[in-house]
Amino acid sequence: MQQRKRTGMTVSSLPDTIVPDPAFRRQVRDLNGEKVTACFQCEKCTNGCPVAFSMDIVPHKVMRSVILGLRDQVLKSETIWVCASCETCTTRCPNGIDIAHVMDTLRQISLREGKTAQDNAPVFHSAFLSSVRGRGRVAETEMVARYTLKSQGLGGLLKQAGMGLAMFKRGKIKILPRFHSVSQVKKIFRGAEQKG
Repeated sequence: MQQRKRTGMTVSSLPDTIVPDPAFRRQVRDLNGEKVTACFQCEKCTNGCPVAFSMDIVPHKVMRSVILGLRDQVLKSETIWVCASCETCTTRCPNGIDIAHVMDTLRQISLREGKTAQDNAPVFHSAFLSSVRGRGRVAETEMVARYTLKSQGLGGLLKQAGMGLAMFKRGKIKILPRFHSVSQVKKIFRGAEQKG
């Protein structure tokens, strides 16, 4: 895969010769029901994306790569982990493709197949979802502690403790999380696990 520089970061470009592989496209469609082939590359998703500047493959190119079956390029891209799931792309899509849902599906496939660009992205993903599953919402302190411990070890957690204490003193974080509709959230997770 060719590389080019853009504002100090490496941006992946698509290979010159592509042999379409419909199996990956079908896998994505079967998992989320989205007809990615309806994408006609209008670029509205990319133009509206608030984090496109930090992506190695911008959203409309991710969609094109899925259509072409470029499994490794998509699953190893940082884009699927950088995506904020804000659904701006979904809202802007003139063909009604839920692009944010496609990105989430790509993250799931990437985790299952062990193909991730960043070792810590799946760790963060797991810490975030564990917090939501257990509390009904993100408990920031718990999530950061879990993520830091798994990604940086005890030494990293101790380094973060000083910043956490300073934020607590300023009222920026709460030590004890609030619980919100935990039973309903757990029911959602169970339903998603039964589907997947």
